[in-house]
Amino acid sequence: MNTEPTKATGGVVVPRDTENWAKPIDHLRVSPSATASSLNVAGRQVVGPLQGFGQMWQKTYRVRLSGAKVSPADVIAVWKARFPEFWPPGNHFYGPLTGIAPGEIGLINVNVGGGMRLSTGVMVIYADAESFTFMTPEGHMFAGWINFSTTEEDSATVVQVQALIRANDPIYEMGFRAGFGHRSEDAFWHQTLESLARHIGVARPSVQQQVTCVDPRMQWAKIGNVRHNAAIRATLYRTTARPLARRLVQT
Repeated sequence: MNTEPTKATGGVVVPRDTENWAKPIDHLRVSPSATASSLNVAGRQVVGPLQGFGQMWQKTYRVRLSGAKVSPADVIAVWKARFPEFWPPGNHFYGPLTGIAPGEIGLINVNVGGGMRLSTGVMVIYADAESFTFMTPEGHMFAGWINFSTTEEDSATVVQVQALIRANDPIYEMGFRAGFGHRSEDAFWHQTLESLARHIGVARPSVQQQVTCVDPRMQWAKIGNVRHNAAIRATLYRTTARPLARRLVQT
């Protein structure tokens, strides 16, 4: 990310990458969609690791595109344009028509393990020619940032997903502690990077993973985050509101 300052109109000094950042907002605003639910996104705030409840983790997943003659910028261009295609089967990302760009919001429906599905979303807070970054809303499985980037190392392009995350509430934290939260998250990004690498032309991609517990403490002041839990809200909606709406339509 280039943050070298430059002069804007009127002599005001601003970073060169200002246009790569999303503008500050109070709440997420989502256009109605016929294919994805915005139940757990519209009206929510985005939250970083400091707003989460559980232990803070930094997770890094990397794959080297050995033998593929492709630049970091070319890989990011493909990734942005075809982002949902590289996700594991059964998981869905409904991106904006304008693509992955600063300030845009994508709706998602994913399997978070333990038989639970999560209907939520992400906001693109940064995007340039070689990287882009998502931030999660209240109620998501975790509070944090996920950065997608590419670099050149020893004449080969390396693709990386790096997340700085904290379970959003005690229920999600129990899932992480039980193991299936971490397992599903790790498997998700391994499969995504392997799929992207194969698309680029790497026959046998090998994803390397590094996980660090940045802060082992829980933030008990954030226990109230459970009221936004997207998995619970989505389950209640599917089992109560949706059937009720169908009965009302039929009567």
